[in-house]
Amino acid sequence: MQKIRQQGFTPDLFSHVLGASGGPKWFVLAGLDRILFPAFFADSAQPVNVIGSSAGAFRAACFVQQDPLAAINRLAENYSQTVYSAKPNAAEITQKARALIDYVMGQNGVMDVLTNERFKLHIIAARCHGLMQHAGKYRQLAGLGLSALVNTVDRRLLKKLYTRSVFSAPNSHLKISDPYTLPTDYMVLGQNNVKDALLASGAIPLVIDGVEHIVDAPRGMYRDGGIIDYHFDLSLACGTGAEEGLVLYPHFYPKAVPGWFDKGLKRRVPHASSFDNVVMLVPSDEFVASLPYSKIPDRKDFETLDAKTRIQYWQTVISESDRLGESFTQLYQNGRIMDVIQPLPFLCKGG
Repeated sequence: MQKIRQQGFTPDLFSHVLGASGGPKWFVLAGLDRILFPAFFADSAQPVNVIGSSAGAFRAACFVQQDPLAAINRLAENYSQTVYSAKPNAAEITQKARALIDYVMGQNGVMDVLTNERFKLHIIAARCHGLMQHAGKYRQLAGLGLSALVNTVDRRLLKKLYTRSVFSAPNSHLKISDPYTLPTDYMVLGQNNVKDALLASGAIPLVIDGVEHIVDAPRGMYRDGGIIDYHFDLSLACGTGAEEGLVLYPHFYPKAVPGWFDKGLKRRVPHASSFDNVVMLVPSDEFVASLPYSKIPDRKDFETLDAKTRIQYWQTVISESDRLGESFTQLYQNGRIMDVIQPLPFLCKGG
């Protein structure tokens, strides 16, 4: 807040942008995404690391393309209109996920990722050890149960079960500091692994098949990046020794859950040190209440709504989210950010 008071709210403040896991929850941020990279960052020369896990990685892959607005719209269009059979298996959902990635990346998206000199993509996935490295349903179920158990005891114990895997654009610099010291591997994205890294980052256990044998990465089974980094509990640096900027984090909730297995652990909030340079852009409670069903979308909608109703609902949320983009544009263009900015509520009690 002190830095924003001194320098004003400009794109030059930010050296990192974060995108969280959350599947269809992303639709509530579509209007913000349509503003951030096509407009907000357009007049700045500041290099930016764009980091995402799962759905956040898909969004990040849109942001670094030469036409980010078109890519964002392709993601929103295809994802919101996806329809499965009555009882889809992992093979069907995996095939639809690959088709989504192909559509979003288009003809030139992969090359855009590799050649963008200003916006550098970083995709987070989780390389699995033990039971979770197997494809079988029952081994995965046992592995998830074991993961939840050890995580409840101590999040640091996940290091025995998973390795954070960061796939980064060429000639980029990203340093992750994890207060839980979970192991982290860094790999370079290339022509033959961008799409596999994206699929791995979104490969929800039991729902989407994990990805094995990713080119230029250690052998193993790669699954959803949100397993370790659901909403993040990390400190980020450019790794170049240059002065660090702030982290811009559009998020669907006014809180952050460190990892997937922490969702039911109310007391486990991120370390304050991980968020002391983070600016979150979050929809207000009033905005969420104005949406159909007074909530943002989630994966349960596939089960509770028929396809026609779900698609209509999701597309309404995507359309309504443009109001968030318009509101953000007015705030930063009018210099009124300080009128609305607040301390992060989930850290106010010493988290």
